[in-house]
Amino acid sequence: MRPRTRFVCQECGYDTPRWLGRCPGCGAWNRFAEERAPAPLGAGGRPVEGTAEAVPLSCVAALSHRRLSTGVDELDRVLGGGLVEGALVLLGGDPGIGKSTLLLQVCLRVASRDSGPVLYVTGEESAQQVKLRADRLAEGAPGLPPNLFILTACEVAAVERAAESLAPCLAVVDSIQTMAVAELESAPGSVSQVRESAARIMRLCKARGMAAFLVGHINKEGALAGPKVLEHLVDAVLYLEGDRHYAYRILRGVKNRFGSTREIGVFSMGDGGLEEVPNPSAFFLAERPAGTVGSAVVASLEGSRPVLVEVQALLTGPNPGTARRTVTGLDHNRVALLLAVLEKRVGFALGNHDAYVKVVGGLRLDEPAVDLGLAVALASAFRDRPVDPGLVVAGEVGLGGEVRAVARAEERVHEAARLGFRRVVLPERNRRSLPPRVAAGGVELHGVETMAQAIEVALLG
Repeated sequence: MRPRTRFVCQECGYDTPRWLGRCPGCGAWNRFAEERAPAPLGAGGRPVEGTAEAVPLSCVAALSHRRLSTGVDELDRVLGGGLVEGALVLLGGDPGIGKSTLLLQVCLRVASRDSGPVLYVTGEESAQQVKLRADRLAEGAPGLPPNLFILTACEVAAVERAAESLAPCLAVVDSIQTMAVAELESAPGSVSQVRESAARIMRLCKARGMAAFLVGHINKEGALAGPKVLEHLVDAVLYLEGDRHYAYRILRGVKNRFGSTREIGVFSMGDGGLEEVPNPSAFFLAERPAGTVGSAVVASLEGSRPVLVEVQALLTGPNPGTARRTVTGLDHNRVALLLAVLEKRVGFALGNHDAYVKVVGGLRLDEPAVDLGLAVALASAFRDRPVDPGLVVAGEVGLGGEVRAVARAEERVHEAARLGFRRVVLPERNRRSLPPRVAAGGVELHGVETMAQAIEVALLG
């Protein structure tokens, strides 16, 4: 069958049989490129087997999702317990954040357990460059695992041939933007090439029961480059986040067909690659100075684990004109809301003060339970009185200045006690619902109903 011609928007992947000046999908101008696509696949090339007629769902045989441990506990946590056989996982992140390093570490650990051959496909580096990194990551080991194979290729057909001959249990493709399908005339990285390459690798995974990671590039807006259908094709989408100026890296799941997307993994970048951080709270509080004005420790939930993080606030003024608000690690609108509640319900004249708020360590907090800790830090900065260094705060603040209950308060209190904090300020409703063993654990619990009460309990002097 003769290949059909189509025009594809290079921004969003909108497909049209004729050229258009403006894309109806994303509104971009002059972004359509002519591409030729192969004839549609027949029934044998479909990624998912179908049935000729509808059947009761109760009669469909359930799949047994056997999981393959990656050897990296923090990654297994985000994946929901490990890699499911046949799963295709997309890992994105900024350049230099550690995506290739993390996946090469996974390949080394899986291959060292004799779970089966492991295939590492690189389209961006030479085999010698990957070997140098692998030697550094495996420093101290007797040698590289013999069943770890590397393939330098940019064609999906080469990946399919290697998978056919090796039958690997795990494959890594670094990166999907460098892969190409020979039947398409467009350049690697184009919308059509990324879509077709990912679709063929996905079919390969499902047909052979092979788990695979795809490395994805990030565009200037911070989203995964390529068509949105790329994220729909894969079984899980992970983002490796962090700032190059900080050693930590956060691994988040935004899609997972086989587990929760609420979990995070915490890593620290070192000379030997990405090192797991089993105790994130101690990591983020390691350099916290005691008795600093405008500093408060909040108990936040990141997935299923409680994390204690320092929130800092600085107020300057009063200044004439429009007050400035600079926020790092928190939602800008949330900070503006709490400043308004402090002014209206507590009586702090903050309207003409410049406010600077930061989550120490570069972590981003989105949970409502951070509200009360941020309010305490702002009150400390306004009154120029430090917060008790042995105190942890958790609670959601309403527009009326009331403090509302938060989820899983007992775990937050246990985390504070484990790190040596003596006092915890939390909503009164949470305090009443905690079992007696929590109160007997050596931590003084302060239940508050309003933001003003929390400020008086938290501030020293």
